[in-house]
Parts: sequence; structure tokens; C-alpha cells
Amino acid sequence: MNPAFILAARRTAVAPRGGAFRAVEAHDLAAPVLRACLDDAGVAANPVDYVILGNALSGGGNVARLAALAAGLAESVPALTLDTQCCSGLDAIQLAARMVESGAADLVLAGGVESFSRSPLRAVRPRAKGEPPLFYDRPPFTPWPARDPDMIEVLAHAAKGYSRERQAEFAIASHAKALAARARLEAEIVPVAGLAFDSFTRALTPALCARAPVLHRDSETELDAAGVAVEADAAAVVLVASRAWAERRLKAGRPVCEVAHARSFAAAPDDPPAAIDRALALAPFPPGRAIPVVELMEASAGQAMTNAQRAGLDSAAINRGGGALARGHPIGASGAILAVRQFHELTREASGALGLSAIAAAGGLASLLMLHRL
Repeated sequence: MNPAFILAARRTAVAPRGGAFRAVEAHDLAAPVLRACLDDAGVAANPVDYVILGNALSGGGNVARLAALAAGLAESVPALTLDTQCCSGLDAIQLAARMVESGAADLVLAGGVESFSRSPLRAVRPRAKGEPPLFYDRPPFTPWPARDPDMIEVLAHAAKGYSRERQAEFAIASHAKALAARARLEAEIVPVAGLAFDSFTRALTPALCARAPVLHRDSETELDAAGVAVEADAAAVVLVASRAWAERRLKAGRPVCEVAHARSFAAAPDDPPAAIDRALALAPFPPGRAIPVVELMEASAGQAMTNAQRAGLDSAAINRGGGALARGHPIGASGAILAVRQFHELTREASGALGLSAIAAAGGLASLLMLHRL
């Protein structure tokens, strides 16, 4: 099997739903990021073999193809859009790595894009004449309604054992890390619609968290809006390449990461955290070797703390530039943002350093990507 490498990684800023990207279509978010990855790697558009983008909300069609054409890629470059909800962006990168490893491609642009702001209204077609369409916010994630919990219920379950104050501390720390890292975060961002920084990040305080609306409360836990990632718009892409392209990049003195491990996981559909627990438990961590860079999805503070604790991850390595609590959660792009962050954080480490990205999705799915800095 041929190894796969990442030569470049870029993203847009993350903007809350209805914010700076409220008028930007999903493909127009992704197009400049595709272009930036090629420019960073010094690769012309024509050699690209494929474009793969994750997306959950576009309502059909092939947003990856629109983005590729809008980016000026050759019309002969095929494109694929996939939907595994929150895992979509990381799964797209995994699929790109598999294409390179199999010898089916040498250069693949992969990642994710999401626009909550421009997502279409969704409705089920009437079954009988005279019935109105039935609008819905999300599709079913299992064929069994009794085993298809609301996501707030899932996040509340993951928060059990953590007080509201402890969750607030985690959220505050996420924002603080993002503020402290703003300069290096902006270096990976492609400006779109005049926005060049993650606009949701703020100096969060215990007082602000205490005033946040309560989303769930029962006898075992309490969940508020400060501890849950907001709906957002963004795009993130990496350039996955074969050894020959990686060697050219290394000779030019530019950073390259090898895909050390990439895998998808599944567990009980009504217990989404179980899948990411399994992913982290089966990750091939080298015995006795530290992993300095961990990009762990922060769908909520409780979920992130639970995953980190169960996997025994070093808190100092987790989300060094802040996480989704400080940015937002653009579903199809969130996993790809983790990969972009992992790549850029690894470029600050010595050769040989390992990084990890992990994310879970509704329906009992999870995805994991490990990179090795060359």
C-alpha cells in the first residue's frame, strides 16, 4: 500500500449562523479554500485527480462539484459530496487517503463545507392530495424513532458527572485558548466576505456562562448554551498527495504530514458517544510516546471532557488553539477543521511528532485521523 501525505491545509473563518457568511452559498465558501490549498502547495489546478467534500445541509446536488468549478479547477476533475453528518469532513479526508494509498489518485482535495445560513428549508412531500408538506429540522438518524434521540438529550447524557460550573470552566478555557492563539489561527484562514478570524470567540466569563439559557435540566445534569457549540458556517480543506508530491514539497523545505492512521467507527445508534469512545480506545497510540497535538471535537463541554477522560488524553495537548465551543459547529466542515488545525499545530512540532483528530456523529458514528510530522 502506498502512503498518503498532506501537503497543505486551509479553512475559512467560522461564523455563527446568520453572521458574516449569511449571504454566502456553500460552494462559494469552499472554492477559495480549494484554491488556497493548491497555491500553498505550488500545485497547478489541472493535476488534481479528485475533489471530495463532506456536507450535511445542502439539500442534495453535488456541492463539491460546484465548489471545484467555482475554484477554477479543470472541468475534467470529478467531484464527490458525502454526508455522514458531523463526521463528513474527516471521512472525506479518509476517503482521499484511501484513493492515494490504492494508487487510484496522486492529488486529492478533501474536506468539508457547511452553511447553516444558506441551507434550504426541508420538508417531507405529502402522501395524499390536500395534505400540506411536513417541514423538519433534521432527518432521522436511525430507522427506529425510539432509538433516535434528540441531540441535546445525547449531549446531556454525555455531561453526566460534570456540574454546570465545571462545564463552564471548560468552555471558558476553550475561548481563552482561541484568543491566545488568534495570530496563528488567522495564518490558516482564507478570508471570505471580509472575515479573517473566528468571529464567535470571546472573553467568556463565569458570569456570562451563568446567564446562558438552559437547554436541558434533569435530576442528574444541567446543560446550558455556553457549553454547547453554536450552529455555524465554514469550509476546510486539505491537499492529500502521493509520495512523489510529498518529496517535492519536502525538498522545497515545506511542512508535510503523513497519514499515519484513518478510520471510521460505529456503535449503537442511540448512544453516539460510544462510537468515539471505541475510536479512541482502538487508536494505535505508540506505547510510551506522547501525542502533543489532539484536536477533539467540542460538540459540548461535557462530551469533550468525557471523551478525553476515558481515553486518557493529555489535557495540555487537547485543542491548543481552542475548539468548537470557541468557534462554532459547521456540521459537514467540523471534522475537516480538526484536520486543518492538527496539520498546522504539527508544523510547530519537531519532525516525528504525532497528532490526532477525532469526532462523533449522530446515528452512532465516529471518525479518527492521525498524522505524523515528517
